[in-house]
Amino acid sequence: MGYYTYGYGIDFAYYGIVILSLFLGLITQSYIRRKYERWSKVDASFDGTGADVARQMLNEGGASSVGITSVPGHLTDYYDPRDNNLHLSEENMRGGSVASVAVACHEAGHAVQHAKDYAPMRVRTALVPVVNFSQNVWMLVFLAGVFMNAVGLVRIAIALFAFSVIFQLVTLPVEINASRRAVQFLETHGQGIDRQGAKEVLTAAALTYVAAALVSVVQLLYLMGRTDRRD
Repeated sequence: MGYYTYGYGIDFAYYGIVILSLFLGLITQSYIRRKYERWSKVDASFDGTGADVARQMLNEGGASSVGITSVPGHLTDYYDPRDNNLHLSEENMRGGSVASVAVACHEAGHAVQHAKDYAPMRVRTALVPVVNFSQNVWMLVFLAGVFMNAVGLVRIAIALFAFSVIFQLVTLPVEINASRRAVQFLETHGQGIDRQGAKEVLTAAALTYVAAALVSVVQLLYLMGRTDRRD
């Protein structure tokens, strides 16, 4: 009963956020899939695999101590500052396509950010433990506040959710900068085809982060607006 008396019943705004989230998710995932598949069929101008080119970028970027390992899955690549390794999917680690090289160099860009103490990267890393906690508990606190009709708990839940939104906003410049580093390296050491393909693939990847951040901001504003109206 508290769920409805507090004023958080399912409404058109809620449905709108759900539809927006699904729509943007499907569009961005489809877009990056198309771009990756297209450029995975085009050989890069480099003599080597994605891991080889990433290693060269790491060495020149002051991150020569970073290791490179494989990780299962498709487009599951990431850089982990905790173990100081690039974790590349098999297709990007051992493949020599423009797409493979672009993704591998993007992850190398994150390692270079870490080596150069890039400020947004430092902020994002510091937020990780806070966000891991807030993501696990904010919804529980929110539901408790709604069912108990306790605005204080709801505000705490919204504040916890806000950390996730901040994290996603901070992630945007980190991802864009890593892509710029990758494209700049490929432009300097490769040919036009490498730069063009990398820009298309990495721009598509960046749009997924933009979409996720947009949905989170909209959701946060919705929750804040409902709480203010209740007051």
